Amino acid sequence: MNSIPGPEDILRRELPNGIVVLVRENPTNPTVVVSGYLEVGSRDEAPEQAGLAAFTASALSRGTTHRTFDQIYEEVESVGASFGISAGVQSTGFGAKCLAEDLPRILDVLADVLRNPVFPEKEVDKLRGEIITDLEERAHDTRRMAALTFRELAYPPGHPYGRSVDGYIETVSRLQADDLRSFYRAHYTPRGMVITVVGAVEAERAVEMVERTFGDWDGPSPDRSPLPPVPPPEEVRQKFVPIPGKTQTDIVLGYPGPARTDPDFLDAMVCNTVLGVFGMMGRLGDKVRDEQGLAYYSYSRVEGGKGPGPWTVIAGVNPVNVERALESIRAEICRIVQEPVPADELADSQAFLTGSLPLRLETNDGVAGAILDMERYQLGLDYLQRYRDLIRAVTPERVLVVARRYLNPDAYVLALAGPPS
Repeated sequence: MNSIPGPEDILRRELPNGIVVLVRENPTNPTVVVSGYLEVGSRDEAPEQAGLAAFTASALSRGTTHRTFDQIYEEVESVGASFGISAGVQSTGFGAKCLAEDLPRILDVLADVLRNPVFPEKEVDKLRGEIITDLEERAHDTRRMAALTFRELAYPPGHPYGRSVDGYIETVSRLQADDLRSFYRAHYTPRGMVITVVGAVEAERAVEMVERTFGDWDGPSPDRSPLPPVPPPEEVRQKFVPIPGKTQTDIVLGYPGPARTDPDFLDAMVCNTVLGVFGMMGRLGDKVRDEQGLAYYSYSRVEGGKGPGPWTVIAGVNPVNVERALESIRAEICRIVQEPVPADELADSQAFLTGSLPLRLETNDGVAGAILDMERYQLGLDYLQRYRDLIRAVTPERVLVVARRYLNPDAYVLALAGPPS
């Protein structure tokens, strides 16, 4: 078997109700991983109900028409399996892991949870309390508050990318079981659903099992308007969130970046690897952390996604070093937008990206996630086999162009959270 998944060993089948099933056999591993998503997320909730999609996803397994909350987890845990469901901006993801012999049982539980939730009042109340406790903890977490504040600053008012997927204390505290039921009825549907199965199961048999549990599911066909455009910042937009009792300030500096499907996304990924990923966190790690000692950690991340996800530099610093760390970060952004990346440095980053791919594909989880992304972003089933050549084709000129398109050392969004000055 080719170690890199491709069209030769990935079975893709679309069911009559619109569900896409992708299967890759791996007889060398006795486990099976199920991974998938439905096209419902926080972008489908009203701003005044922020957190509703995440609340609904978390509550799906709290009881169905056939099983109580306790019965669901007893049935899963009795065979050493696991499963989970969580919402994002664009979609709600689900996953499960079990021995191959238990796949029919786990698919049955998963289908029951996704298709027949009842949102028991008692369980919804309990879950609301858990979510609010987490949101209260977030308010005292410098890293999470810097990330949240960055999104609120970087995206236009009302844009789904600018809201907290988990919601806010004031919005979640108002959500009731009827709100979850209404959201479920309006947005949960097999249309656009994708499910990937990887492991010790024959491909055609896996498709049959999925069709048996999900094939007769029907649901609404909700319309989704395109995401509103996100202009780049034209000046510095910044906000500081004071959190008493902390000894570290967290920094998130960045921009709305490219979507995963944009033609220049891989250029941005290579550029980002040079800036803050390769080795011990790229140039940022070398300069800001190691050489100048201004940060406990400093790295960069380009998220992609269906829309313009954030491209950010993230750092944790001693509060007395904030200004110097920001100067150093801006200096590295200046360098990458002004000077072509040297050929040897680019080659090292490309080798890191291509060399890490086989490691990501060593597990069934990694393969399932990769196949799911190929379907989600319409990359083609041969994408992983083309990946090495695509990365190697990125030139210093392309890195410079993409850096200048998205990164501006003089106009950016800056969020900080730490002890009051």
